[in-house]
Amino acid sequence: MLIFSFVLAVPLNTYAYSNQKHDWFFKRSKDQRPATTDQKFIDLLEKYNGYYIGDTSEKNLYLTFDNGYENGYTEKVLDVLKAKKVPAAFFVTGHYLKDQSDLVKRMVNEGHIVGNHSWHHPDLTAVSDERLKEELQKVKDKYEELTGRKDMMYLRPPRGVFSERTLALSEKEGYTNVFWSLAYMDWVTNQQKGADHAYRSIMKQVHPGSILLLHSVSKDNAEALGRVIDDLRKQGYSFKSLDHLVSNDRIPNPIAD
Repeated sequence: MLIFSFVLAVPLNTYAYSNQKHDWFFKRSKDQRPATTDQKFIDLLEKYNGYYIGDTSEKNLYLTFDNGYENGYTEKVLDVLKAKKVPAAFFVTGHYLKDQSDLVKRMVNEGHIVGNHSWHHPDLTAVSDERLKEELQKVKDKYEELTGRKDMMYLRPPRGVFSERTLALSEKEGYTNVFWSLAYMDWVTNQQKGADHAYRSIMKQVHPGSILLLHSVSKDNAEALGRVIDDLRKQGYSFKSLDHLVSNDRIPNPIAD
């Protein structure tokens, strides 16, 4: 009876979902073939309505940026996107919302999506259910305070760390988890290698349905972005918003194809 009482005392959510920690990874695209990832990751994303790639039969691209702090280049990125009429999604932290409110407002006013990157950027698998919800809600509340909008629905887990539990809980909070199928090490600000390096890093990985992860702290990205957009359009690619991706409601399985 004592054992039975102890089991009842343990919160039910402890056993509801696996909290095995996963670090997002993908196998890079070559020759414009779709990037791939572990089948168990694909299965989890399908189960909890997350994304890492779009429809690989169509030459659509989804441009996303992670914004933990400002390094002086987001304004230039926004200038390029405005000039080229390209939509993007910016995943912001609490620090960014407090420190760069004008840039966040500009993102919204110019038609971009602002997504949730958590308030403190923690490993979400290492925090309680209550803390996870708080991390997301604080970002949402501050975003609504700044913009008057109640449309925050996309989440990028900090550092790409996730579990079945974090996917399930964030989905219950109304979020679509968005990972990526194209990225390179662009966030190290003291190891920038020039706009040509950024251009080559993106162009050699691109594929139909790419969800691109870039960081606007990168000087290289800001300088290369216009050329990237122009040359990808010349190759027949179109830039779409995450809303377009989700409205199609498809996650292809390139491993099984």
